[in-house]
Amino acid sequence: MKERKTRTTLALATLLCALALQAAAQGNLPLRKLQMAEFAISRLYVDTVDEDKLVESAIVEMLAQLDPHSTYNNAEEVRAMNEPLQGNFDGIGIQFQMIEDTLLVIQPVSGGPSEKAGILAGDRITAVNDTAIAGVKMSTDEIMKRLRGPKGTRVDLTVARRGVQEPLAFCVRRDKIPIFSLDAAYMIQPQTGYIRINRFAATTPDEFQEALKKLQRQGMRDLILDLQGNGGGYLNAAIDLANQFLRQGELIVYTEGRAERRRDFLAQGNGRMAAGRLVVLVDEYSASASEIVTGAVQDWDRGIVVGRRTFGKGLVQRPVDLPDGSMIRLTVARYYTPAGRCIQKPYEKTGNGEGMLEQYHRDLLDRYNHGELMHADSIHFPDSLKYRTRRLGRTVYGGGGIMPDFFVPIDTTLYTDWHRNLAAKGVIIRSTTGYIERHRGELKSRYKDFQAFNRKFEIDDSFMDNVKALAEAEKVAFDEEEYRRSLPLVKTQLKALIARDLWDMNEYFQVMNTADRTVQQALKVLNEGGYERVLTRPVLAPIRMEDEEL
Repeated sequence: MKERKTRTTLALATLLCALALQAAAQGNLPLRKLQMAEFAISRLYVDTVDEDKLVESAIVEMLAQLDPHSTYNNAEEVRAMNEPLQGNFDGIGIQFQMIEDTLLVIQPVSGGPSEKAGILAGDRITAVNDTAIAGVKMSTDEIMKRLRGPKGTRVDLTVARRGVQEPLAFCVRRDKIPIFSLDAAYMIQPQTGYIRINRFAATTPDEFQEALKKLQRQGMRDLILDLQGNGGGYLNAAIDLANQFLRQGELIVYTEGRAERRRDFLAQGNGRMAAGRLVVLVDEYSASASEIVTGAVQDWDRGIVVGRRTFGKGLVQRPVDLPDGSMIRLTVARYYTPAGRCIQKPYEKTGNGEGMLEQYHRDLLDRYNHGELMHADSIHFPDSLKYRTRRLGRTVYGGGGIMPDFFVPIDTTLYTDWHRNLAAKGVIIRSTTGYIERHRGELKSRYKDFQAFNRKFEIDDSFMDNVKALAEAEKVAFDEEEYRRSLPLVKTQLKALIARDLWDMNEYFQVMNTADRTVQQALKVLNEGGYERVLTRPVLAPIRMEDEEL
């Protein structure tokens, strides 16, 4: 036995030496070194090892040495990541909310398989294929796995419906369910349209084109484009969107890297919104594709940017598909705006030994602690980061992210501990779902359309008493001063959620935007001359909202 082990060890040693000689001959020592290390561990280590996990860990650690956006995703993560960007998935087609361990249907997708089968808003799905999902502490991910499946397959649902004593049985055949990247598109005031985009997906250009057509038929001349919270997506979708606003031949963005030659992306000049005033809304969560569109609009003096400095994600990732369905997203270049600004914020390791990722992801908290989200004066740019816009020669700044023309501080006055606890315990959501479940028929009868609802419906004292009672049941400590401060925000959120459940997300944002300070500032910029003042004279620093009072 001892001789056999010795022969095996010698054979492995011989093989490792052969690999080393081959690596030296090919001049690719680092690659062969890695292969030899993995081979030695898998064959010689004292205990059995999971090679797949070992290799994945090595890949993850290698990528972690590069930059914050070079990443590895296993096959399941790749599928989940691609679904919202591809614009569809296979499923039963419902919007739902988990309420007290029960799946409550908010709305069936219009024309989707659940609506065709007879599922209604307000239904509670209690079982899937004879497996109970209500009252069994099943995770949302596990429920989603049971509801989703390949197109054409069957799923049997058991439904509890208000006013019907016996459970109802439905057979639903799964189908392609669209995922929309536009949250809202409506006329926010005469001649001014509003469009909100939540991500840049494969379907975004077509969705945006349809929204533009609809609003222009309603008399839209000016547009508020809301990219707040939009973390990006496909580069081509951002280029197609920017093309709607720019003239033929104007540079939208360019990319350049060590192994990637400079590549320019130019406007084709066939956009539907080449004329008319344009205001782009951004915040600290607007990133990547959002920053490409915003930078192009600002650098060509095509419109005004309102909000707070964007995230600063300007690295280009190329997907590298691996044999098992997993993927490496490797940074190969950087994005630059038409004026030559690099969008990417710094990500080097800190001097105190803090890791790159920790420092990078702490950036937004640092911005808050340094006062940047509250005061434009706290943001300082060195002269080396000054750039000039392409038409008017206005001063803009590089160094990571896009700094707006009109700064809007984050609103901290309405957000109290009492409100945060309400949201964390699900009190706001549960208050509206319970109310709608009891009054859906009455609301539909009283308010024939959203316009009537928006004009007449109010959250009264009786409704708020129910909210406070539910909060007390959830052990949310009541504070009278915080209650008074947060009351306007809570009422707006409650009304918006009711509008969403009765209609859709479009109506939700029509209500919420009445309390959105950035949206309201955009309207002020359009209505009170701020737009023309910025685009007819150089502005050396962002205009603070305090200087342009609401």
